[in-house]
Amino acid sequence: MNGVLAGLSFAAPWTFLLLPLPLLVWWLTPPHRERVPAIRVPFFQRITDRLGLTPGTGSTVRGRRSWQWIFAALIWLFIVTALARPEREGEAVTIQKPARDLILAVDISGSMEQQDFVGADGSRQQRLAGVKGVLEEFLKGRAGERVALIVFGSRAFVQAPLTTDLDTVLELLQQTDVGMAGPHTALGDAIGLAIRQFESSEVKQRLLILLSDGSDTASRMSPLNAAAIAAQRQVRILTIGVGDPQGESENRLDEETLKAIARRTGGEFYFANDQQALTSVYRQIDALVPKKIDSETYRPHRSLAHWPLAAALVLSLLGLALRLLEHRTPLREVNP
Repeated sequence: MNGVLAGLSFAAPWTFLLLPLPLLVWWLTPPHRERVPAIRVPFFQRITDRLGLTPGTGSTVRGRRSWQWIFAALIWLFIVTALARPEREGEAVTIQKPARDLILAVDISGSMEQQDFVGADGSRQQRLAGVKGVLEEFLKGRAGERVALIVFGSRAFVQAPLTTDLDTVLELLQQTDVGMAGPHTALGDAIGLAIRQFESSEVKQRLLILLSDGSDTASRMSPLNAAAIAAQRQVRILTIGVGDPQGESENRLDEETLKAIARRTGGEFYFANDQQALTSVYRQIDALVPKKIDSETYRPHRSLAHWPLAAALVLSLLGLALRLLEHRTPLREVNP
């Protein structure tokens, strides 16, 4: 019995105050009266005199059997119990909601094709391939956070909107290739696109990690103006440079611009020229802005009101069936 009643509660227990209501109605209200047709006979007085009866106001009080009283009491008990809204409390459920939204903006311009990124084993590989490998490990530690992926070259595109499905983000990251968004670099457009993605976010902490290996050559909006707007929208930008500061023209890493972008939004600038340095950068980012998750615990309640209602309905139908059986007139066999 204890196991059955464990976790049982009532959302409206005050409803049980209605239990004595039928008795109050029985005691305080007058009985129902109804006029019915009758036959008058001229010799009624002689009949009553002969029988020694004193005539009075005609009335009939229908009697009720004991089972009818029991059924009525149980039906009313079940109805009141259903009105009290019985419910069973389930096991505690914890929901984790991201307290921060993170957007990765990855440069896939033509300069990311260069084979000068030093891997963990010392071998040289394509810049974008090296970045993908390190980003994969970084994203695996983002479980519970919403992450979006923006890729940019001459134009900026949303590769994956804000989502907690990191497996899909990783898959879309691996599908990117150098030059898919054009050969040039549009830092300002990437920042502007990230700001628009954050507009649908309701969390207060908004972080943009901007990774590039070149100077801005194709933006319709200045990167510094875009950074100023980001600061107004409470978007923090961390910039990572993976190119060569001594490079030529579009292949030259513009450290000053990346530093200025980070500084305007309260962020940081990092320089990473190989896989080991880039991994160290992501560790520093984790220490600087650790993963944020809000937890909310609640106990689900399952309504059980249908059970007493079903019991009341079954008793009502059973009582009606018994009444019909009592009043049924048996058929008589007539002999010709």
